[in-house]
Amino acid sequence: MYGKPNIGIINALIRITIGFAILSWCTAKLVKHPWRDSYFLIAICAAMKVAEGIVRYCPLTALYEKCQYMTKQEKLTNENTEETPINPT
Repeated sequence: MYGKPNIGIINALIRITIGFAILSWCTAKLVKHPWRDSYFLIAICAAMKVAEGIVRYCPLTALYEKCQYMTKQEKLTNENTEETPINPT
């Protein structure tokens, strides 16, 4: 299951448009050369972009945002521990 939408409407429309364009190109190439696996893999990636645009959720964007949040929390934790100097006397 996916979470809340993490891409905007314009971004979603761009993903759908480009995804359908690449998907149609790959489909045309697969009709001429059905033995080529590279066209099939590109078609799967394009279909994934269309699906991301429809549901407005990108797993890579979610992973990036999560890593940014964790890095920010780690920096805050390090800053808080460095501010309290330990006086041995």
